[in-house]
Amino acid sequence: MKTSLGSWGNYPPFPQQGHDCMWRDGLPEHMERVILDHGNSLPFGNGRSYGDSCLASSDHVLHMRFLDRFIHADWQTGVIRVEAGIMLADILKVAIPNGWFLAVTPGTGFATVGGAIANDVHGKNHHLRGTFGNHVLRFSLLRHGEQALTCSVSENPGLFAASIGGLGLTGVIQWADLQLMPIRNSQIDSTVVRFASLEEFFVLANEQDHQHEYSVAWIDCLARGRNKGRGVYITGDHARYGSWQVERPGRLSVPLTPPFSLINTLSLRAFNACYWRAHPTMPQARRSSHGAFFYPLDRIRHWNRIYGHRGFQQYQCVIPKAHAQAAMAELLDTIAESGQGSFLAVLKQCGDIASPGLLSFPIPGTSLALDFPHDDELTGSLFPRLDAIVHGAGGRLYPAKDAHMSGNDFRRAYPAWERLEALRDPFLMSRFWKRVTL
Repeated sequence: MKTSLGSWGNYPPFPQQGHDCMWRDGLPEHMERVILDHGNSLPFGNGRSYGDSCLASSDHVLHMRFLDRFIHADWQTGVIRVEAGIMLADILKVAIPNGWFLAVTPGTGFATVGGAIANDVHGKNHHLRGTFGNHVLRFSLLRHGEQALTCSVSENPGLFAASIGGLGLTGVIQWADLQLMPIRNSQIDSTVVRFASLEEFFVLANEQDHQHEYSVAWIDCLARGRNKGRGVYITGDHARYGSWQVERPGRLSVPLTPPFSLINTLSLRAFNACYWRAHPTMPQARRSSHGAFFYPLDRIRHWNRIYGHRGFQQYQCVIPKAHAQAAMAELLDTIAESGQGSFLAVLKQCGDIASPGLLSFPIPGTSLALDFPHDDELTGSLFPRLDAIVHGAGGRLYPAKDAHMSGNDFRRAYPAWERLEALRDPFLMSRFWKRVTL
């Protein structure tokens, strides 16, 4: 079967022909056939990468989504073996009633295990548990024309490190062993409070992050003057008591893609001001389901359509701790001056737990992520100005969210790229990798 696919941001506009992989034992022959017909390919999960890192330069990808099975689970130790195409949300449906949770999860449950490894995703608890790759025990890697290899810290360690955060370029992951973490129920106890400035965020984060499993902040990226960087700070922990109920996916959906973006400066200013004022000035305790806490946008299917047919770009950077506050202030000033804000603006601290991956994005410091409706002003004016600030502060951008990064910036920020290139399967090539290395 063949499927038409694309990245979550719907930009850049290079539709991918997905060649569906249905069974693990047929994967070598399937991979051989696609590469023979099209020259190169790339494994593709559920398309939750935002830019062109999930797009093959041939525009023909190995669609792994149907390899979505549990192979083995030990509910005494919390070690599971799953196929690479299984979604994180589907793992939780089985793991939570057995008393286990993903040690690290990103902001969507619709990412696949293969994609989570390839992009070495991180979550709201990076300061305590590092990246997804820190909890991968081993995986099976299939390279073109070779027998499948088992990779771990002791077996083929070079390919293990290169594949975690390796953007799917070292081979096709067939299955992976993951270490889950124990929980007592499916509920999250959180505390929410609004803050009035960027300075207040750093005070809160420095005081509170280490006391909680999860922490994150939403910020009003259009606020200026004394309100610059105002936002809402949220901490969370797995509840000590409660039910084992697993949420059903939301039924709301954006039914079609409008001809223009529904996000504009006027709607953003109104939304951001109302959202900020709707939250308490004093810390307020709340209890929520795991889905509402980790995956609020998953409740609205196809929410990416609200940005119109031109799509959107996410800009996610991380700034080293020593320069984080000053650089974030400069970034927010630049965004506010441009008027091209984002209602999805996430600010969080990254910890100092090293990832086993060569190209893992987080470094000790502060991460900022924003979504922008695509237009020519982004890549022609705003993004170069933001890039200069990030570069000057010694920061870097996240390849999984990128559609514009220059080759010079990528190679400076990720000096281990040459080690990955030396281990890349020569028949796997993405538009991102071709753009930043060739």
